[in-house]
Amino acid sequence: MIRDVSDPDEKRRIARLILEALPEWFGIPEAREDYIREAADEIMVVSEEGGRPNGFLCLKETGKDTAELAVMGVLKEHHRKGIGTALFEAAKAIAVEKGYSFLQVKTVQMGRYEEYDCTNLFYLSLGFKEFEVFPTLWDEWNPCQIYVMSLK
Repeated sequence: MIRDVSDPDEKRRIARLILEALPEWFGIPEAREDYIREAADEIMVVSEEGGRPNGFLCLKETGKDTAELAVMGVLKEHHRKGIGTALFEAAKAIAVEKGYSFLQVKTVQMGRYEEYDCTNLFYLSLGFKEFEVFPTLWDEWNPCQIYVMSLK
């Protein structure tokens, strides 16, 4: 089941539960804490099974016409079951309803880490297109790949 979450404390609790279980992607404590803190103010959709969260996605406005998929996580034991796609479709519908024209997402450039290669392929499968790579936005070991998608 996918649902919207509006309570800031619940958003932080869900983000912490999921992100702490995914050290391959969220292993830098300072960055993980930033995602958890910022989730409280973002649009959040959560996937649940048996009343327990198994994934979530947050959107944030980055411009009057653009929302960013700010953070997303699905527990590893639930990967490849359609949860990420369902979360994305719910978030995309919200973005369209709110009148955004574009979605963007940032990740580590393809070819750097196996886990992030899977992430890149997932975003491409959703219909995102390569926009630009910023080689040092984060640091030289993690070049930032930006993907975009038109909602119109």
